[in-house]
Amino acid sequence: MFRVISLNANGIRAAARKGFFDWMAVQNADVVCIQETKAQVHQLSDEVFSPAGYHCYYEDAVKKGYSGTAIYTRHKPKKVVRGYGDAEFDSEGRYLEVQLGGISVVSLYLPSGSSGDIRQEAKYRCLESFGEHMQKLQRRRSEYVICGDWNIVHKEGDIKGARMARQGVW
Repeated sequence: MFRVISLNANGIRAAARKGFFDWMAVQNADVVCIQETKAQVHQLSDEVFSPAGYHCYYEDAVKKGYSGTAIYTRHKPKKVVRGYGDAEFDSEGRYLEVQLGGISVVSLYLPSGSSGDIRQEAKYRCLESFGEHMQKLQRRRSEYVICGDWNIVHKEGDIKGARMARQGVW
């Protein structure tokens, strides 16, 4: 049995400054999935970004300061899968998978579509292609834990921005 934690960091460097890695050290997690790292690997040379006892994998977006996923795992993966086969979204660093024997763990960061119609259409394309990828995963002989920021809400009131606008906060 694996203990898996997932969170949106809204920038792994900012999270590090706010104590994320100190917090992570006491969680006793086997696997930690991060979404929205907003950094390229070459920007993460400080040892804090490679915590002791973990194998560390980052999947960067081509665009600097954008998107990105990471996985820290105490177990050496049999395989690391970067991207799920859709060039548009793989270039945004939205999918990282570690295969740990009979179980695979995925860190997923789906587009929000909140910045306008163009990104909303991109989100729909991503949901379509990721749905096809999930159908392929069903055919594999492995169990999956898919952790992530899905950027999907049940009701409009669940959207932070919509809730704040109705309350006159901004």
